[in-house]
Amino acid sequence: MAREGELNQQRSLAVRFIQQLQLWGSFVRFSHSVFALPFALSMLGVVSRYTQVSLNQFLAILFAVVAARTAAMSFNRLVDAQIDKRNPRTADREIPAGKISYRSALLLLCLSSMIFLLASALLGAHCLILAPVVLLVLFGYSLTKRFTSLAHFVLGVALACAPGGVWYAITGVFAWLPVWMMLGVLFWVAGFDILYALQDQSFDEKASLHSIPVRLGSKRALIVARLSHIISLMFFVVFGVAAHLSVGYAIGILIFAWMLFSQHRQITVDSLSKIESTFFSRNAWGSVVYFVGVMVDILIFR
Repeated sequence: MAREGELNQQRSLAVRFIQQLQLWGSFVRFSHSVFALPFALSMLGVVSRYTQVSLNQFLAILFAVVAARTAAMSFNRLVDAQIDKRNPRTADREIPAGKISYRSALLLLCLSSMIFLLASALLGAHCLILAPVVLLVLFGYSLTKRFTSLAHFVLGVALACAPGGVWYAITGVFAWLPVWMMLGVLFWVAGFDILYALQDQSFDEKASLHSIPVRLGSKRALIVARLSHIISLMFFVVFGVAAHLSVGYAIGILIFAWMLFSQHRQITVDSLSKIESTFFSRNAWGSVVYFVGVMVDILIFR
């Protein structure tokens, strides 16, 4: 009986541990790391054609990208807690619902920021110097919707820091090549964030928050999102040409484009309910397809 009671206690602890992991994973939307990480790894693959990348550099970059995104999301959840509480769509998020305390979220913010700074330091002094600037950009996005409808593009800049940071971390020099991918990421992110913001258009208007849907209306916002994705693809094509990528990359871009624009066929003014279901599947997995295209090209067609 004692042995059975001990096993039950261990199972209970394991279940609670898993539940806590799920709770914190949901809080920082850990699964959404696939938005920036595939582009960071894609750039790492391209850089490896020009210079040797060590295992330590790879691990430091991996920790830096995940930690930076965790810090950014923690900050966003903290500063938006009262807004989320008033919004019916977000009222059940962890802080407004009381599932996670402000103090715990602040602790995660500080810890993830420290990990990002440490990872940057391991990559070199040139990275550590710019690391605080990157954090300012990441944190600043969360405040922009309070005063500008261009917040979607600021988010694009924040995620574009990932591939640009990888290039600079490994090479230590500024160049035009990573800029094309960064611009592609910027407009890709802005486009899908505009679509995502359509869900909160009515609430944002009442709360005096800014977005493209609030400023232009849903129909014009859909057009801006579509144009952003067209521009994004143009920059990704330019990057492929500049990086001398070929067949594998071209196939990846075609699949990525199909996934990108298939959501525009599904999301209309009259069918906004499909935003949640298409948001992750089309965009997150699209970035994975992009990464696979880059790596296939490098490994097979180089």
